[in-house]
Amino acid sequence: MSDDSGRTPAQDELVRAFIAELKHWRAVSSYSQKALAPLVGYDSSYISKVESGALIPSREFAEKADQHLRAGRALFRRWRELADAGIGADTRSHDGGGLDQQPAPGSSLVVEHEDSELSFRDGMVRTYVRRLLHNVGTEPVTSYLIRIAVDRHPGDPERSNRLYRQNPLTWEEINLAAFCGDEPMARRVMHDRDAFKEVWLLFENEDGRFPLYQGEKTWIEYAYTVEESKWGPWWQRAIRLPTRRLSLAVVLPAERQPVVWGMQTSMTAEASPFRTPFAREEAGDTVTYRWATDEPPLHGRFRVEWKFKNPSVPGGAAEMDDMTPSDKMRALGIVQEGESILQETARPFDLPAEADDARRVVTELVSRMERVAQVHNFAKGVGIAAPQIGIGRAAAVVRTPEGHLITLLNPRVIAESMTADEQYEGCLSFFDVRGMVPRPTVIEVEHQDIEGNRLITEFSDGVARQVGHEVDHLVGMLYRSRMKPGVEPISVSQYRGTGQRWGYPATT
Repeated sequence: MSDDSGRTPAQDELVRAFIAELKHWRAVSSYSQKALAPLVGYDSSYISKVESGALIPSREFAEKADQHLRAGRALFRRWRELADAGIGADTRSHDGGGLDQQPAPGSSLVVEHEDSELSFRDGMVRTYVRRLLHNVGTEPVTSYLIRIAVDRHPGDPERSNRLYRQNPLTWEEINLAAFCGDEPMARRVMHDRDAFKEVWLLFENEDGRFPLYQGEKTWIEYAYTVEESKWGPWWQRAIRLPTRRLSLAVVLPAERQPVVWGMQTSMTAEASPFRTPFAREEAGDTVTYRWATDEPPLHGRFRVEWKFKNPSVPGGAAEMDDMTPSDKMRALGIVQEGESILQETARPFDLPAEADDARRVVTELVSRMERVAQVHNFAKGVGIAAPQIGIGRAAAVVRTPEGHLITLLNPRVIAESMTADEQYEGCLSFFDVRGMVPRPTVIEVEHQDIEGNRLITEFSDGVARQVGHEVDHLVGMLYRSRMKPGVEPISVSQYRGTGQRWGYPATT
């Protein structure tokens, strides 16, 4: 079976994979379509058509894009999958040249093991990374690209941008040091921005060159420091090369009583907790959280976050034991009732063009959900919409009582059952009360995946209630407006349903 393009669903999937790969490497290299075009010798409309799926890329384009985006042959491998499937096999390069069916020689790296550690000491955050590199290509490797990025206020880019414009990250404070075995590595700066640095570590120093030849392996290691005031309470490891094993450790001051959790994201908008728990070790004045995984997916991101519970230590969060529920949510960055953003219709994403923006928003939503789950028992599940974290975009996430994560992009309710019931609901944006809210027991929701495909999903009972609550947020509606006339919310002290599941029949 094929669509109007003449391609089968399997072939369409390969096309989408190439597009996702291209967009990913443009994003990590900070190249717009317009900026990339002159480098690869194609105009920006060609790149736009490739990324929309209207045009199958030529081999020449894939080769040049791979080279200039430093994709490590990832883009070429995606193009090869297209060619092997007979997609665009008669495609010519833009200058009329023929399609060469032989792969061009090139170097390729595999990370056999990445072992990383982040630690706090005397107001500084130190990152130390060791990687065992294996050259599985045909050419010697002479350089290796690393990236250093900071974001003090994730989810609030304007606030972070103001901070780094006034107090940019500098090479002096980073104090980057790198070694290949016992040899120090020279370096060449590629990008130098207020909150982002990109640098090539060179397999050479003043004593000479020591390239990594075909079949060889070597450990490289590098370390850098950043002031705590610029870092932010999170750390992310991105898998940009095929990686056999990832291990990491976060070393935090014990006196701050840290709480740590982790999330995994991918090229889709899905995010989920780490599949295995951290190992926790306390020794002296520090507590160390360790975690490892084998064969992490290419382009996956592993994000560790933490909060400090001790308010007497600089950088610690406010003490929450004596706070009201709403004040706790406010302290965790949840927008509270009365703010105009909760009364506005959220702006939809243009997918797949804004796929990267959607991924970032979903990651922030899941992150904030993890934070609030540290201070409250959500036996009925929990949901959060982008306006509740100050982002006026049409995205929400829901975690069901069973722990399933539902991601909603550009959702709208298109059908409701005639049957309805009333249950108490709570809202993170006015968490001091609970309200008896009538809702349909079944809803159908039209939404999109990260590639822009339109989906229709049916939700029932408690999950329908959760999803409906979050979709309401995206059109500026709070549950108060759904309550029956004359009925008011009750205080949380009067509510008796905390820690209990929804009052629906169990389903399997």
